[in-house]
Amino acid sequence: MLNLALSLLASVLVHVGLTLLAGVEPWIAGTAAIVIFFLLYFLLTRFVMKKIGALMETAQRDLQARRAEKAVRVLQDGFKYAKWQFYIKGQLNAQIGTVLYLKRDFNEAFDYLQKGFVRHWVAMGMLAICYMKRNNLEKMRDTFDRATAANRKEPMIWNLYAYCLEKIGQKDKAIEVMEKGIKKTGGNDTLQENLELLRVGKKMKMQEFGDLWYQFHLESQGTLIKQQTKAMQGRRKIQRR
Repeated sequence: MLNLALSLLASVLVHVGLTLLAGVEPWIAGTAAIVIFFLLYFLLTRFVMKKIGALMETAQRDLQARRAEKAVRVLQDGFKYAKWQFYIKGQLNAQIGTVLYLKRDFNEAFDYLQKGFVRHWVAMGMLAICYMKRNNLEKMRDTFDRATAANRKEPMIWNLYAYCLEKIGQKDKAIEVMEKGIKKTGGNDTLQENLELLRVGKKMKMQEFGDLWYQFHLESQGTLIKQQTKAMQGRRKIQRR
């Protein structure tokens, strides 16, 4: 990455300049070179991340205004910074893939999600679901395994993994995943509740996660309409009181 390369180059030039041209003691020159390296790397990284942060904020505003296409274009503009900093390309791919998945452009989203950052657990979950829908169950499990390893404290990814396993008829494996998830997260009420439901052969309760769950588009349109109708009826009752 250019941040690292430029910082190393600057530190080497400082060391050579101080020792050969200024006659400074090697240990002093070495100390100065190290300071220059870390200072320049910090400043360059901060500059690039500010640029990426600004792009993310703009894209978020576009999404809130339901301008998904514009949000994607804004995020794509960030690829020009990918050569400067580690993981930026993966983060941008994950974010773009997530936006496309949310608007149900699953095929296009898949291309970006495959190149996403493993610590972006939402994108990894979406990628795993794409593999499941393509009947590539080995890749689905592999993706979930990587996602849970990198985000072991996130209860939702464990629930999502188990849900997908149960959906493809692997209930015993789903139970194993939930048991492991409870250990890795240090205990979680929703994980425990869904584990008990799996053990007695009942469906997992994912609706409690709200929009965090619905973004994965695993509920049927009929179920979503029922949930929205129920929510609206609840609001009407509150207003009448």
